[in-house]
Amino acid sequence: MAVADGAPAPEPVSAPQPRAAEPPHAAEAPEPARAAEPARPAPEEAPQAPRAAAQPPSTPAEAGFRLPDPALVSRTMADVAERGQRIVAEFLRRQGGAEGPPNPDPLNIGSAFLDMTTRLMTNPARLMQAQIGFWQDYLTLWQNTARRMLGGAAEPVIAERKGDKRFKDDAWRENEVFDFIKQSYLLSSRYVTNLVHGAEGLEPKAAQKVDFYTRQFVDAMSPTNFWLTNPEVLRKTAETGGENLLKGLSNLLSDLERGKGKLRINMTDESKFSIGENIAVTPGKVVYRNALMELIQYSPTTETVLKRPLLILPPWINKFYILDLRPKNSFVRWAVSQGHTVFICSWVNPDESLAEMGFDDYMRLGPYAALEAIEKATGERQVNAIGYCLGGTLLASTLAHMAQKGDDRVASATFFTTMLDFEEAGELGVFIDEEQLQAIEAKMNQRGYLEGAEMADTFNMLRANDLIWSFVVQNYMLGQEPFPFDLLFWNGDSTRMPARMHSFYLRRMYQQNDLVKPGAIELDGVALDLREIRTPSYVLATREDHIAPWKSSYRATQIFSGPVRFVLAASGHIAGVVNPPESGKYSHWVGTGPAPESPAEWFEHATEFAGSWWPDWQRWITAQDRSMAPARQPGAGALPALEDAPGSYVKVMAGD
Repeated sequence: MAVADGAPAPEPVSAPQPRAAEPPHAAEAPEPARAAEPARPAPEEAPQAPRAAAQPPSTPAEAGFRLPDPALVSRTMADVAERGQRIVAEFLRRQGGAEGPPNPDPLNIGSAFLDMTTRLMTNPARLMQAQIGFWQDYLTLWQNTARRMLGGAAEPVIAERKGDKRFKDDAWRENEVFDFIKQSYLLSSRYVTNLVHGAEGLEPKAAQKVDFYTRQFVDAMSPTNFWLTNPEVLRKTAETGGENLLKGLSNLLSDLERGKGKLRINMTDESKFSIGENIAVTPGKVVYRNALMELIQYSPTTETVLKRPLLILPPWINKFYILDLRPKNSFVRWAVSQGHTVFICSWVNPDESLAEMGFDDYMRLGPYAALEAIEKATGERQVNAIGYCLGGTLLASTLAHMAQKGDDRVASATFFTTMLDFEEAGELGVFIDEEQLQAIEAKMNQRGYLEGAEMADTFNMLRANDLIWSFVVQNYMLGQEPFPFDLLFWNGDSTRMPARMHSFYLRRMYQQNDLVKPGAIELDGVALDLREIRTPSYVLATREDHIAPWKSSYRATQIFSGPVRFVLAASGHIAGVVNPPESGKYSHWVGTGPAPESPAEWFEHATEFAGSWWPDWQRWITAQDRSMAPARQPGAGALPALEDAPGSYVKVMAGD
């Protein structure tokens, strides 16, 4: 981090909902996140800066061009000199402390591209054909541009894909020069990507890596990323006399300072958010704490509640409050309002002292410890459980462990965007090969953990245009201050990963795909077999998930032995999950009858419903057991309240 049911369904809609951008999980990624959603998603769809008039001015007079303030220029240059010296000194100090020489190919892409080039050269006829087609399109573009300059009309040779926000400015269509630049870029991009796709005989992992990094290069070379070929930046420069570029330079230096010599793009105005004050504010208490997690119990808002408490296991790649951002989009607050006694694990942000914590420790000190604490707090032995992404992988592992021991304390299981079968792990698989794993492990062995910012960089690359280049343009070229956005704040609040646990997760699950092999993984002395899971399960996947591809999450329907309801939500890893009914956004698909082996076949026969999947889940969960009990106040049971929610662990930043 991902069909038997008794839940009634709402009326279907006839047309799919439009796609929505989202950050990675950031850690996961966040969606970014911006978004990632978060992966950090990512973040989903960040607010765009206001756009100026479309047509770029052709002369200084038309532009209202003014010279920059000399005093401002002097102050900025003096500031640049002073801060630049500090940044360079810090960078050199950190480089001097690194062990061993730098790796010239840390991402291990050189051999893959060499193999691709070799295979392309073995088919010169195909290469020549591709080049001829490219130049034919280019000549047509020249002719069309000349026709437009003479006052005629011409259809574009190539158009950007629908929803490509890079070319929103009207000048990309209305001005002949910028239209030519845009189409030249799109033609070149198509030529390069088609050429890479056409390399026959590449090993699948190498082909995936070449395709991914080719797209990274293509995205980086977009004309929107250079001030001389971006009409919006040129217009802003003319209007401000270049003050936008001076401000952008200051923003760049600030981000280098934040990263201590490494660029750390500021995606949102972090000063506008404070955890526990306007983020993660659902009332509750921490009722239990151990070395890995704090267990939060939330205060009820109904007089009676469902008898079974609800335990949520979020991923520890990100912080739990993605499910409790603000009241309007908080899944936690909504679940409380539906009559659930909600408990959530707030994972610690580990440091070097927890380097030896493993996946089995997360199971023992996570769900197992939470089950014991919940029974003390409420008197209830059985719970409904939710696992999100990596938290879902942990939940499935725990259920398989419990199945071998005859433990039935988890009465129903819900999986949000969870992978159990990692055979088709999506684009994250690009970063999982032996050379890169060894490099990651070397860093972790030196520190005791994987730095959260390094993982965030990985997730941001999955959505580079949304989570990297858009901020390069806004922050550094337009000189704008980041917009306050809760999802991007969460996406930037990265977490570390203990060395032993993370190495196990990457090798045994991502690289070797051992979790779906019966008996291949052993936790706390018990061999796991996911086929032994007979717990009623609700499996939610999201259609545009870059972190847990929905067809991989679907595999759970073929693995579990108990009844499974599979639901596919529109949008991505964060936005598809954090989608309150009141928003009226997106849609979801539900199948009927037993789930077929093929996810494509399931989707072909599934029915689409408008809006959020949250009410569908509520109908399903209450169908499992409708028994009610008086509302439970945190701290009123055998477990006293330790402190107010959201607790202390969530407030530890990765840089602390």
